[in-house]
Amino acid sequence: MKAYLKIDEWSIIEDSFDPQTQEISESVFSLGNGYMGGRANFEERYSGPSLQGSYMAGVYYPDKTRVGWWKNGYPEYFAKVLNSTNWIGIDIDIDGAPLDLAACIVSEFRRVLNMKEGTLSRSFTAALADGKEVKVESIRIVSMTRREIGAIRYSVTPLNFAGTITVTPYLDGDIKNKDSNYDEKFWNEVEKSSFPGGGYLTLKTKKLDFHITTAMAYDIVVAGVKLEADAEPVQRDKYVANNVQVPVHQGEQVVIYKYAASVTSRNYGLGQLAQAAQSALQSAREAGFVALLTEQTNAWKDKWKESDIIIEGDPSAQQAIRFNIFQLNQTYTGEDDRLNIGPKGFTGEKYGGSTYWDTEAYCVPFYLSTADSSIARNLLIYRYKHLEKAKENASKLGFTKGALYPMVTMNGEECHNEWEITFEEIHRNGAIAYAIYNYVNYTGDKSYLGQYGLEVLAEISRFWEERVHYVPHKDKYVMLGVTGPNEYENNVNNNWYTNRIAAWTMEYTLEALAYLQQNEESRYGELVDKLGLLESETEKWREIIDKMYYPADEEKGIFLQQDGFLDKVILPVKELAPEHLPLNQKWSWDRILRSCYIKQADVLQGLYFLNDRYDLETKKRNFDFYEPITVHESSLSPCIHSILACELGYKEKAYEMYLRTSRLDLDNYNNDTEDGCHTTSMAGTWMSIVHGFGGLRVQGDRLILKPFNPGHWKSYSFKIMFRGSRLKVSVTDQGVTVSNETETPASILIYDKEYTVNGLGEVTAQGIPVII
Repeated sequence: MKAYLKIDEWSIIEDSFDPQTQEISESVFSLGNGYMGGRANFEERYSGPSLQGSYMAGVYYPDKTRVGWWKNGYPEYFAKVLNSTNWIGIDIDIDGAPLDLAACIVSEFRRVLNMKEGTLSRSFTAALADGKEVKVESIRIVSMTRREIGAIRYSVTPLNFAGTITVTPYLDGDIKNKDSNYDEKFWNEVEKSSFPGGGYLTLKTKKLDFHITTAMAYDIVVAGVKLEADAEPVQRDKYVANNVQVPVHQGEQVVIYKYAASVTSRNYGLGQLAQAAQSALQSAREAGFVALLTEQTNAWKDKWKESDIIIEGDPSAQQAIRFNIFQLNQTYTGEDDRLNIGPKGFTGEKYGGSTYWDTEAYCVPFYLSTADSSIARNLLIYRYKHLEKAKENASKLGFTKGALYPMVTMNGEECHNEWEITFEEIHRNGAIAYAIYNYVNYTGDKSYLGQYGLEVLAEISRFWEERVHYVPHKDKYVMLGVTGPNEYENNVNNNWYTNRIAAWTMEYTLEALAYLQQNEESRYGELVDKLGLLESETEKWREIIDKMYYPADEEKGIFLQQDGFLDKVILPVKELAPEHLPLNQKWSWDRILRSCYIKQADVLQGLYFLNDRYDLETKKRNFDFYEPITVHESSLSPCIHSILACELGYKEKAYEMYLRTSRLDLDNYNNDTEDGCHTTSMAGTWMSIVHGFGGLRVQGDRLILKPFNPGHWKSYSFKIMFRGSRLKVSVTDQGVTVSNETETPASILIYDKEYTVNGLGEVTAQGIPVII
């Protein structure tokens, strides 16, 4: 698709209206605040292609699985975050004719996502069928300081006529999800009220009994004077509105200020919802739109102070990284450990908005470095709270012990409805174990092991123990019938990554046990008793670690993705004609499975996770073999390749992969942005710069940096929080400067030389190693 968004370092800009790109823009221009969010749908009615989307975090529906066949252990439902009450609606009628951009001649259209201040604005001129022209301007926020509040300033100016504009602010709960079974709707109405100046609507889900109340209020100002007009309340099924007739002169601006508050039964008792919504709404309306806008700007100023990345000399790369950081910060804020991160955030419905292994593998590093450690800790506690459900999931599949965390979940139960993933893509267990290691290693918070971590690690290790089996003639433990991260291979034997992460998990579990026995003896005893952990189990783990089978090819010096991988015809992607790509849209599934082509990093994912276990030559041989046959049709793939390419000194490849991951949605690389942005992979974009170009690692309680300039930039800088310090790392061709923005000193290794960055001080390492 031709790129249509303008390059700007702080904004996403669309400067013409094209119905063919409307759904893509609805995804890209989305707003959220961690509690709620929605797509960039128009306030006024629109009859063209559109995916209406407004979502409340944690409110979901167990949509019954419908398949033509069934297997024991198959999930009963697929959970999905629900499209909830549309609060943005403001219908406009011009002398009885509806304003609808699908039925107008549109000019001077401009839509801007201001990432610096967290606002969505839009302006256009529309000519209706009868020749009347209006100019419309709007600005919308989803408040970062008042999580239940959204607000809009919307103005209409008649350009060539005098007449009557009918303004209809409304709340619409008669909505559905795009992927619902047979267009089923998930909400029932509980109560509603519409009265002059506002209204409210309470809905409940048909299952699980989630309740949501949304309340609205508005003010109308004409030529600078607040209108005291009669409003006609309107009510119908799951809908409340006001109709307001506004007489206008030519050139006279009509401004509508609309405020909405949305609250759910996750946070309030059922009898408190209406009052809670009205209270939040009243406070926001009394503050006024200008004050809310100022609060929003200040909140985002604080966010950027912690997490901004600055790139000089490459506006496209600068825009892209800020877009990714912006979406991450408005998707998850970390205050509620019952919440997690869906692959699409608040930007769309694909994947149901559920939690995948993306969180542990990709998102945890971002929040570790850009926010207080409690934020990442809450992501881990989310999994700890689901441990019993994970044990149930393992039991449903026939295991006698251990925990299998779900591939997809809302409440800890597996709810993914593709058998080769539900039953076989068990490597997700390893990502959850790795996230515990990553958190402890980065923060130094070893108390987490005794409080929560060991229980999860032990139950995952028990699962691996039962999932492998011993083959006497090999004197090895093997793992059959799995699917690795590369989902273009199903039901394979001995996926290298899965075997490796399983053995590593058992290693780390034994390390955690040894640490607790030595340093927290009392807690160690309590946990051994609670888990019923036997010495025979830990001995078995040691045996499996020592005898785990890893497929490899000694001649090529590479790890094999799985047994028999070299039986395939190995042809690089560059030899495919362009019309074959993307494979998942052009080839049959049978053809994909028989090919050598890899959807996403698999062996390379393991080399990234366990980076310090392998030397540079091993990484190079495997990268050189696997990267040319990887099609990157998973959004999670390019960032891992970019990071490893940085380490190997492959400047051009590192930059190519960075642009692919960072501009994935802005440039619609995979032709699917209309379904929503790839929110979780956006954390991988951040990793590409900080872990890739910045060379960030934490080893032996020390922060290590090995930055280089990819060659396309004059300079770049990023910020990282590390054990009480916030450090700004600035990289130029001349050297690296690390500035401490806090009073907490930090020890750091730059190119293998140790430095201490004193409180509010800085150090400079002159010269950057040459990268060919």
